[in-house]
Amino acid sequence: MNAPIHIAGLTCQELQQHATERLTHGRGVAPRLYKDALRYGRFEPERHGLAERAVVDWRTHFAFELPEIVRVVSEESETGTTAKAVLKLADGLECECVLLPMGRDRATLCVSSQVGCKMGCRFCETARMGLLRSMSASEIVSQLLTARHVLGWEFRNVVFMGMGEALDNPQLPAALRVLTDGSGLGMSQERITVCTVGRIEGIATLQGLGMKRLNLSISLNAANDALRSELMPINRVVPLAELSLALQRYRPRANFVLGVNYCLMPGKNDAAEHAREVAEFCKPIGRVMVNVIPYNPGSVPITRAPTEDEIDTFIGRLRDHGLPVRRRITKGRSVMAACGQLGNVELRSLRKKPSLPTTPA
Repeated sequence: MNAPIHIAGLTCQELQQHATERLTHGRGVAPRLYKDALRYGRFEPERHGLAERAVVDWRTHFAFELPEIVRVVSEESETGTTAKAVLKLADGLECECVLLPMGRDRATLCVSSQVGCKMGCRFCETARMGLLRSMSASEIVSQLLTARHVLGWEFRNVVFMGMGEALDNPQLPAALRVLTDGSGLGMSQERITVCTVGRIEGIATLQGLGMKRLNLSISLNAANDALRSELMPINRVVPLAELSLALQRYRPRANFVLGVNYCLMPGKNDAAEHAREVAEFCKPIGRVMVNVIPYNPGSVPITRAPTEDEIDTFIGRLRDHGLPVRRRITKGRSVMAACGQLGNVELRSLRKKPSLPTTPA
Protein backbone atom coordinates (compact mmCIF):
# COMPACT_ATOMS: atom_id res chain seq x y z
CA MET A 1 0.00 0.00 0.00
CA ASN A 2 1.21 3.51 -0.84
CA ALA A 3 2.04 5.83 2.04
CA PRO A 4 -0.63 8.42 2.94
CA ILE A 5 -0.27 11.74 1.12
CA HIS A 6 -0.23 14.89 3.26
CA ILE A 7 -3.03 17.19 2.11
CA ALA A 8 -1.06 20.35 3.02
CA GLY A 9 1.35 19.60 0.17
CA LEU A 10 -1.35 19.48 -2.51
CA THR A 11 -3.46 21.89 -4.47
CA CYS A 12 -7.16 21.13 -4.61
CA GLN A 13 -6.84 19.85 -8.16
CA GLU A 14 -4.01 17.52 -7.11
CA LEU A 15 -6.06 16.21 -4.19
CA GLN A 16 -8.95 15.46 -6.53
CA GLN A 17 -6.62 13.64 -8.90
CA HIS A 18 -5.11 11.53 -6.11
CA ALA A 19 -8.56 10.80 -4.72
CA THR A 20 -9.68 9.54 -8.13
CA GLU A 21 -6.62 7.30 -8.37
CA ARG A 22 -6.63 5.96 -4.81
CA LEU A 23 -10.18 5.93 -3.49
CA THR A 24 -13.05 3.60 -4.21
CA HIS A 25 -15.62 5.60 -2.23
CA GLY A 26 -16.21 9.26 -1.31
CA ARG A 27 -14.14 10.93 -4.01
CA GLY A 28 -16.63 13.73 -4.55
CA VAL A 29 -16.01 15.43 -1.20
CA ALA A 30 -12.37 16.21 -2.07
CA PRO A 31 -12.94 19.99 -2.58
CA ARG A 32 -14.81 20.29 0.73
CA LEU A 33 -12.17 18.31 2.63
CA TYR A 34 -9.48 20.46 1.06
CA LYS A 35 -11.20 23.67 2.10
CA ASP A 36 -11.66 22.36 5.64
CA ALA A 37 -8.01 21.39 5.93
CA LEU A 38 -6.36 24.47 4.44
CA ARG A 39 -8.75 27.17 5.67
CA TYR A 40 -9.80 25.75 9.02
CA GLY A 41 -6.99 23.37 9.91
CA ARG A 42 -9.07 20.21 10.25
CA PHE A 43 -9.32 16.92 8.39
CA GLU A 44 -12.60 15.24 9.38
CA PRO A 45 -14.08 13.22 6.51
CA GLU A 46 -16.76 11.86 8.85
CA ARG A 47 -18.32 15.36 8.99
CA HIS A 48 -19.39 15.12 5.34
CA GLY A 49 -22.00 12.36 5.48
CA LEU A 50 -19.71 9.65 4.15
CA ALA A 51 -20.22 5.97 4.75
CA GLU A 52 -17.78 4.39 7.19
CA ARG A 53 -15.85 2.63 4.42
CA ALA A 54 -15.36 5.98 2.63
CA VAL A 55 -14.09 7.61 5.85
CA VAL A 56 -11.64 4.74 6.33
CA ASP A 57 -10.58 5.12 2.69
CA TRP A 58 -9.80 8.80 3.15
CA ARG A 59 -7.93 8.30 6.42
CA THR A 60 -5.95 5.42 4.97
CA HIS A 61 -4.75 7.25 1.87
CA PHE A 62 -4.44 10.84 3.10
CA ALA A 63 -2.94 12.52 6.17
CA PHE A 64 -3.14 15.93 7.81
CA GLU A 65 -0.95 15.88 10.92
CA LEU A 66 0.55 19.24 11.87
CA PRO A 67 4.00 19.45 13.49
CA GLU A 68 4.42 19.27 17.24
CA ILE A 69 5.09 22.59 18.94
CA VAL A 70 8.32 22.21 20.90
CA ARG A 71 8.31 25.68 22.41
CA VAL A 72 7.24 29.26 21.78
CA VAL A 73 9.28 32.28 22.88
CA SER A 74 8.31 35.92 22.54
CA GLU A 75 9.52 39.48 22.93
CA GLU A 76 7.42 42.58 23.50
CA SER A 77 8.16 45.89 21.79
CA GLU A 78 6.42 49.10 20.78
CA THR A 79 5.31 47.50 17.51
CA GLY A 80 3.80 44.43 19.19
CA THR A 81 4.76 40.87 20.07
CA THR A 82 7.44 39.04 18.15
CA ALA A 83 7.03 35.28 18.66
CA LYS A 84 9.11 32.31 17.53
CA ALA A 85 7.74 28.77 17.35
CA VAL A 86 10.06 25.76 17.25
CA LEU A 87 8.28 22.91 15.46
CA LYS A 88 9.19 19.22 15.47
CA LEU A 89 8.84 17.52 12.10
CA ALA A 90 7.81 13.89 11.59
CA ASP A 91 11.42 12.64 11.57
CA GLY A 92 12.30 14.48 14.79
CA LEU A 93 14.15 17.38 13.16
CA GLU A 94 13.09 20.93 13.95
CA CYS A 95 12.25 24.06 12.01
CA GLU A 96 11.35 27.54 13.20
CA CYS A 97 8.84 30.17 12.13
CA VAL A 98 8.47 33.70 13.45
CA LEU A 99 5.52 36.09 13.81
CA LEU A 100 6.70 39.63 13.07
CA PRO A 101 4.49 42.58 14.10
CA MET A 102 4.42 45.28 11.43
CA GLY A 103 2.35 47.92 13.25
CA ARG A 104 -1.28 48.95 12.76
CA ASP A 105 -2.43 45.49 13.82
CA ARG A 106 -0.61 43.89 10.89
CA ALA A 107 1.83 40.99 11.06
CA THR A 108 4.01 38.86 8.79
CA LEU A 109 4.89 35.18 9.19
CA CYS A 110 8.51 34.29 8.47
CA VAL A 111 8.76 30.63 7.42
CA SER A 112 11.59 28.15 6.91
CA SER A 113 12.26 26.15 3.76
CA GLN A 114 15.08 23.87 4.98
CA VAL A 115 16.36 22.33 8.18
CA GLY A 116 19.68 24.13 8.31
CA CYS A 117 21.37 25.64 5.27
CA LYS A 118 24.40 24.92 3.11
CA MET A 119 25.04 28.49 1.95
CA GLY A 120 27.53 29.17 4.75
CA CYS A 121 26.82 32.89 5.28
CA ARG A 122 29.13 33.98 8.11
CA PHE A 123 26.60 36.25 9.80
CA CYS A 124 23.79 33.65 9.97
CA GLU A 125 23.11 31.22 12.81
CA THR A 126 21.30 28.76 10.52
CA ALA A 127 24.43 28.42 8.39
CA ARG A 128 26.30 27.00 11.40
CA MET A 129 23.99 23.97 11.27
CA GLY A 130 24.89 23.02 7.72
CA LEU A 131 22.10 21.51 5.66
CA LEU A 132 20.32 18.55 7.19
CA ARG A 133 17.60 18.41 4.52
CA SER A 134 15.10 20.42 2.52
CA MET A 135 11.53 20.57 3.76
CA SER A 136 8.62 19.12 1.82
CA ALA A 137 5.86 21.33 0.47
CA SER A 138 3.52 20.04 3.18
CA GLU A 139 6.07 20.88 5.91
CA ILE A 140 6.47 24.40 4.56
CA VAL A 141 2.72 24.99 4.38
CA SER A 142 2.16 23.32 7.77
CA GLN A 143 4.13 26.11 9.45
CA LEU A 144 1.45 28.54 8.32
CA LEU A 145 -1.38 26.20 9.31
CA THR A 146 0.11 25.59 12.77
CA ALA A 147 0.69 29.29 13.31
CA ARG A 148 -2.86 30.19 12.33
CA HIS A 149 -4.97 27.31 13.61
CA VAL A 150 -3.02 26.01 16.60
CA LEU A 151 -1.17 29.06 17.91
CA GLY A 152 -3.88 31.52 16.89
CA TRP A 153 -1.45 33.92 15.22
CA GLU A 154 -2.98 36.44 12.85
CA PHE A 155 -0.94 37.59 9.84
CA ARG A 156 -1.45 38.68 6.26
CA ASN A 157 1.97 38.25 4.67
CA VAL A 158 4.43 35.37 4.39
CA VAL A 159 8.17 35.75 3.83
CA PHE A 160 10.63 32.96 3.04
CA MET A 161 13.39 34.35 5.23
CA GLY A 162 13.50 31.70 7.95
CA MET A 163 15.88 28.73 8.04
CA GLY A 164 17.37 27.69 4.71
CA GLU A 165 17.77 28.99 1.17
CA ALA A 166 14.32 28.87 -0.41
CA LEU A 167 15.58 28.62 -4.00
CA ASP A 168 17.76 25.65 -3.03
CA ASN A 169 14.61 23.65 -2.26
CA PRO A 170 12.94 22.02 -5.30
CA GLN A 171 9.69 21.81 -3.31
CA LEU A 172 9.30 25.61 -3.18
CA PRO A 173 7.16 25.86 -6.36
CA ALA A 174 4.75 23.24 -5.00
CA ALA A 175 4.47 25.12 -1.70
CA LEU A 176 3.79 28.39 -3.53
CA ARG A 177 1.03 26.77 -5.58
CA VAL A 178 -0.62 25.51 -2.38
CA LEU A 179 -0.35 28.89 -0.67
CA THR A 180 -2.02 30.65 -3.60
CA ASP A 181 -4.69 28.04 -4.42
CA GLY A 182 -8.03 29.81 -4.25
CA SER A 183 -9.80 26.64 -3.15
CA GLY A 184 -7.75 26.60 0.05
CA LEU A 185 -5.54 29.27 1.58
CA GLY A 186 -5.99 31.60 -1.37
CA MET A 187 -3.12 33.95 -0.53
CA SER A 188 -2.51 36.81 -2.93
CA GLN A 189 0.86 36.49 -4.64
CA GLU A 190 1.80 40.04 -3.63
CA ARG A 191 1.60 38.99 0.03
CA ILE A 192 4.37 36.41 -0.45
CA THR A 193 8.08 37.27 -0.61
CA VAL A 194 10.85 34.83 -1.51
CA CYS A 195 14.34 35.80 -0.37
CA THR A 196 17.50 34.30 -1.88
CA VAL A 197 21.25 34.63 -1.45
CA GLY A 198 21.54 34.49 -5.25
CA ARG A 199 20.68 31.05 -6.64
CA ILE A 200 20.43 32.23 -10.23
CA GLU A 201 18.91 29.03 -11.62
CA GLY A 202 16.32 29.22 -8.87
CA ILE A 203 15.54 32.81 -9.86
CA ALA A 204 14.91 31.64 -13.43
CA THR A 205 12.72 28.80 -12.15
CA LEU A 206 10.73 31.25 -10.06
CA GLN A 207 10.06 33.46 -13.06
CA GLY A 208 8.99 30.40 -15.05
CA LEU A 209 6.15 29.75 -12.60
CA GLY A 210 4.22 32.64 -14.09
CA MET A 211 3.41 34.14 -10.67
CA LYS A 212 3.73 37.73 -11.82
CA ARG A 213 2.69 39.33 -8.52
CA LEU A 214 5.13 37.37 -6.36
CA ASN A 215 7.79 39.40 -4.53
CA LEU A 216 11.51 38.61 -4.68
CA SER A 217 14.32 39.94 -2.53
CA ILE A 218 18.05 39.36 -2.73
CA SER A 219 20.32 39.07 0.30
CA LEU A 220 23.19 41.30 -0.92
CA ASN A 221 25.17 42.44 2.16
CA ALA A 222 28.19 43.53 0.09
CA ALA A 223 28.59 44.79 -3.46
CA ASN A 224 32.22 43.97 -4.13
CA ASP A 225 33.24 40.41 -4.89
CA ALA A 226 36.06 40.14 -2.37
CA LEU A 227 33.95 41.15 0.63
CA ARG A 228 30.81 39.33 -0.49
CA SER A 229 32.80 36.13 -1.06
CA GLU A 230 34.16 36.43 2.47
CA LEU A 231 30.71 36.93 3.99
CA MET A 232 28.71 34.73 1.60
CA PRO A 233 30.46 31.72 -0.03
CA ILE A 234 27.78 31.58 -2.75
CA ASN A 235 29.54 34.57 -4.30
CA ARG A 236 32.57 32.39 -5.09
CA VAL A 237 30.27 30.39 -7.38
CA VAL A 238 27.95 33.16 -8.59
CA PRO A 239 29.89 36.47 -8.58
CA LEU A 240 28.12 39.80 -8.57
CA ALA A 241 28.26 40.30 -12.35
CA GLU A 242 26.36 37.04 -12.94
CA LEU A 243 23.91 37.80 -10.17
CA SER A 244 23.25 41.25 -11.62
CA LEU A 245 22.42 39.80 -15.05
CA ALA A 246 20.04 37.27 -13.50
CA LEU A 247 18.26 40.01 -11.57
CA GLN A 248 18.05 42.23 -14.65
CA ARG A 249 16.31 39.38 -16.48
CA TYR A 250 13.82 38.86 -13.64
CA ARG A 251 11.00 41.18 -14.62
CA PRO A 252 7.69 39.41 -13.91
CA ARG A 253 5.69 42.63 -14.27
CA ALA A 254 6.19 46.22 -15.37
CA ASN A 255 6.05 47.74 -11.88
CA PHE A 256 8.20 45.08 -10.18
CA VAL A 257 10.43 46.34 -7.36
CA LEU A 258 13.31 44.11 -6.27
CA GLY A 259 14.00 43.98 -2.55
CA VAL A 260 17.71 44.36 -1.76
CA ASN A 261 18.44 43.21 1.79
CA TYR A 262 21.59 44.56 3.41
CA CYS A 263 22.62 43.25 6.81
CA LEU A 264 24.66 46.10 8.32
CA MET A 265 27.71 44.82 10.17
CA PRO A 266 29.94 47.38 11.92
CA GLY A 267 33.52 47.27 10.72
CA LYS A 268 32.59 44.86 7.93
CA ASN A 269 30.32 46.50 5.36
CA ASP A 270 29.33 49.92 6.73
CA ALA A 271 31.88 52.28 5.15
CA ALA A 272 31.17 55.04 2.62
CA GLU A 273 32.65 53.00 -0.25
CA HIS A 274 30.30 50.13 0.59
CA ALA A 275 27.28 52.39 0.15
CA ARG A 276 28.67 53.59 -3.19
CA GLU A 277 29.18 50.00 -4.34
CA VAL A 278 25.59 49.12 -3.45
CA ALA A 279 24.35 52.04 -5.55
CA GLU A 280 26.50 50.94 -8.50
CA PHE A 281 25.21 47.37 -8.22
CA CYS A 282 21.57 48.47 -8.11
CA LYS A 283 21.73 50.96 -10.98
CA PRO A 284 21.39 48.54 -13.94
CA ILE A 285 18.81 46.35 -12.20
CA GLY A 286 15.92 48.78 -12.33
CA ARG A 287 13.52 49.59 -9.51
CA VAL A 288 14.75 48.46 -6.12
CA MET A 289 14.05 49.00 -2.43
CA VAL A 290 17.06 48.63 -0.17
CA ASN A 291 16.19 47.14 3.21
CA VAL A 292 18.85 47.89 5.81
CA ILE A 293 18.79 45.18 8.49
CA PRO A 294 20.95 45.75 11.59
CA TYR A 295 23.17 42.75 12.30
CA ASN A 296 21.86 40.46 15.04
CA PRO A 297 24.67 38.62 16.86
CA GLY A 298 24.20 34.86 17.12
CA SER A 299 25.91 32.30 19.34
CA VAL A 300 29.27 33.03 17.66
CA PRO A 301 29.17 36.73 16.65
CA ILE A 302 31.44 38.04 13.91
CA THR A 303 30.95 41.61 15.11
CA ARG A 304 28.62 43.61 17.35
CA ALA A 305 25.18 45.03 16.57
CA PRO A 306 25.35 48.50 14.97
CA THR A 307 24.43 51.59 16.95
CA GLU A 308 21.56 53.83 15.94
CA ASP A 309 24.03 56.48 14.73
CA GLU A 310 25.83 53.92 12.57
CA ILE A 311 22.56 52.77 11.05
CA ASP A 312 21.40 56.32 10.34
CA THR A 313 24.77 57.25 8.81
CA PHE A 314 24.76 54.33 6.41
CA ILE A 315 21.14 54.89 5.41
CA GLY A 316 22.00 58.52 4.74
CA ARG A 317 24.88 57.48 2.49
CA LEU A 318 22.62 55.20 0.48
CA ARG A 319 20.05 57.94 0.06
CA ASP A 320 22.75 60.38 -1.01
CA HIS A 321 23.35 58.00 -3.92
CA GLY A 322 19.66 58.20 -4.84
CA LEU A 323 18.57 54.84 -3.48
CA PRO A 324 15.17 54.32 -1.82
CA VAL A 325 15.82 52.83 1.62
CA ARG A 326 13.81 51.28 4.44
CA ARG A 327 15.26 50.60 7.84
CA ARG A 328 14.11 47.26 9.23
CA ILE A 329 13.35 47.54 12.92
CA THR A 330 15.06 44.85 14.98
CA LYS A 331 12.53 42.42 16.45
CA GLY A 332 13.08 39.32 18.55
CA ARG A 333 16.83 39.69 19.16
CA SER A 334 16.58 38.85 22.87
CA VAL A 335 14.95 35.46 22.14
CA MET A 336 17.02 34.52 19.06
CA ALA A 337 14.08 35.24 16.78
CA ALA A 338 15.58 38.08 14.77
CA CYS A 339 16.94 37.93 11.22
CA GLY A 340 19.98 35.65 11.10
CA GLN A 341 19.38 34.09 14.51
CA LEU A 342 17.22 31.05 13.72
CA GLY A 343 18.38 27.46 14.08
CA ASN A 344 19.58 24.82 16.50
CA VAL A 345 23.32 24.29 16.09
CA GLU A 346 23.10 21.16 18.28
CA LEU A 347 21.48 19.40 15.30
CA ARG A 348 24.68 19.90 13.29
CA SER A 349 25.92 16.44 14.31
CA LEU A 350 23.13 14.93 12.19
CA ARG A 351 24.36 16.62 9.03
CA LYS A 352 25.51 14.23 6.31
CA LYS A 353 26.49 16.57 3.49
CA PRO A 354 29.10 19.35 3.17
CA SER A 355 27.67 22.77 3.98
CA LEU A 356 29.34 25.01 1.40
CA PRO A 357 27.96 25.27 -2.15
CA THR A 358 30.19 23.87 -4.87
CA THR A 359 27.98 24.34 -7.94
CA PRO A 360 25.70 27.15 -9.11
CA ALA A 361 22.66 24.85 -9.34
